[in-house]
Amino acid sequence: MRIPRPFQQLLRPFEGAARSVAFHAVGALIQCGALFALAVPWLDGGPTRASSCLLALAAMIAVVGAASPLLTGAQRKRFRARLGVEIPAPAAAGGVKRWLRSESAWRQVRYHLVFGPLIAAGGVCVLLLWATSLVAATVYVWVWAVPPEYRVAEVGYVVQGAYLTAAGLAGLYGSAWLSGALARLDTRAALKRLGPSRAEQLERRVEEVTEARAGVVDAADAERRRIERDLHDGAQQRLVSLAVNLGLAKVTMPDLPDDARKVIDDAHREAKEAIAELQDLVRGLHPAVLEDRGLDAALSGLAERAPLPVRVKVDLASRPAPAVEAVAYFVVSEALANVVKHAQASRADVTVERFGGILLVVVSDDGVGGADPSGGTGLAGLAKRVASVDGTFSFSSPVGGPTVVTVELPCAL
Repeated sequence: MRIPRPFQQLLRPFEGAARSVAFHAVGALIQCGALFALAVPWLDGGPTRASSCLLALAAMIAVVGAASPLLTGAQRKRFRARLGVEIPAPAAAGGVKRWLRSESAWRQVRYHLVFGPLIAAGGVCVLLLWATSLVAATVYVWVWAVPPEYRVAEVGYVVQGAYLTAAGLAGLYGSAWLSGALARLDTRAALKRLGPSRAEQLERRVEEVTEARAGVVDAADAERRRIERDLHDGAQQRLVSLAVNLGLAKVTMPDLPDDARKVIDDAHREAKEAIAELQDLVRGLHPAVLEDRGLDAALSGLAERAPLPVRVKVDLASRPAPAVEAVAYFVVSEALANVVKHAQASRADVTVERFGGILLVVVSDDGVGGADPSGGTGLAGLAKRVASVDGTFSFSSPVGGPTVVTVELPCAL
């Protein structure tokens, strides 16, 4: 049945009232257990001397500190079940001593010692206001529920009942507002003191972003490998088959007219050039030798194809992560391409070494120097590629040379 709009407006303040009442009731029960634990040092008449009071206070703090993980877990369940608010757990300190020294432990203790009892007391007051207001708002029900012989025959009780009903209704609206306000206050206090601090949240966010970026880098590298395999096993094989057939046509049909033979010759030459360009494209995407045999073999292949002498030194006890390995390969490939195009060098040196968790890549040449990242030499692109895996990029290229490109990459992502 659809409720008329005017009644919807009247009932709107009570939306979620049942959840907030249950929320405050459960919070009061949890704090009753905490308060009972706090009252233990004050039993048997309590301490009478100042030193005894200090010892009792220290005992209270120790009791709350010991029970803090249990109380915090109960509070998190209460917020999650009653309000749908998820309070993340702070970072684990690792051991009792480290936990007691951590800032998060004392934030939790302050909540259970100060904020929790105060808010629970406020919750009890709100629950009492709910009960009192409900009784007052339904006073006519209570009056007519009493048998006539026991009913108070007092003149003007109808008017007094009307006043009580109005006060009860006002109290119900006030209770609904106070319940929501107190729940919001408790939520803010709990998020600030039972959850991770702002610094811990930022640290977690940085870790999440770092993991997400590593996933994106791995996905991009996997996609490049897939494209390389598709080109190598698909388009390249078709072009090779075409070139072979054209070559066979030239050999097996010697009596072709000159015009037809010229067309076949041109097509054969274009097919071979297309194969060469496709091979360069495949190597630029992700060379198969890098995946199969590692950096040493892949960089040696680059050096063999370079039009100038390139000395390669690779000293790796184990292979780094595939994404890091790919970045190192493309850094050397682009750097050597720059040497060939711009450096006017007679030789180049490539050194790849591992120091702990860092992969060091150095590419140097004896060229004219004067390299400028803003001059379209690809250095800015190299820096971005290196930064994608948290690496550092630096280069030195004074006028007259030499040019040295230095890259440090983390071996594991």
